[in-house]
Amino acid sequence: MAKILYITAHPHDDTQSYSMAVGRAFIDTYKETNPNDEILKVDLYKENIPQIDVDVFSGWGKLQSRKGFEELSSEEKEKVSRLSELCEQFISADKYVFVTPLWNFSFPPVLKAYIDSVSVAGKTFKYTEQGPVGLLTDKKALHIQARGGIYSEGPAAQMEMGHRYLNIIMQFYGVPSFEGLFVEGHAAMPDKAQEIKENAIARARDLAHTF
Repeated sequence: MAKILYITAHPHDDTQSYSMAVGRAFIDTYKETNPNDEILKVDLYKENIPQIDVDVFSGWGKLQSRKGFEELSSEEKEKVSRLSELCEQFISADKYVFVTPLWNFSFPPVLKAYIDSVSVAGKTFKYTEQGPVGLLTDKKALHIQARGGIYSEGPAAQMEMGHRYLNIIMQFYGVPSFEGLFVEGHAAMPDKAQEIKENAIARARDLAHTF
């Protein structure tokens, strides 16, 4: 039995969002194909994801100087504890599915905050004499992303930084398998939007059988 984190970073649901609609088709088919797997949905717009701020830095600093947890302020305790919870949840999973739109050439900021919360030395990677080494070498990940324009090829390809960033992060964590499933062109070609969406949903369902 595998544990899946279905991580969504979109304020809209599958009735309004192309990425969420394709993600819904994927996860529903995955559930049908793998009924014994555990699927945990993580809606980043509803989760408490602390920013790495002065409280977090001071709390971490106290713990690193071997001060007891009880010596942290209430704000430090709350934020440091929550960040630890998010990281432990992340590393306990076997597979990750990220569902995002492409916003301003990247993804919504809630996902960056989430990535910051799980990028922890000794948990998702470690430092060695040869440089950082990823620790999540037995995981796999998928990124479902909707793009209103065409970014898989042509002059805009170099401007896409959402999937590229996640790809770098997964490599940094040591994740050996990272795939992308893209819904693109529906804003640029509104007359073909429904066809683009339906084709992406079909591809998502096919991929769910082998992920």
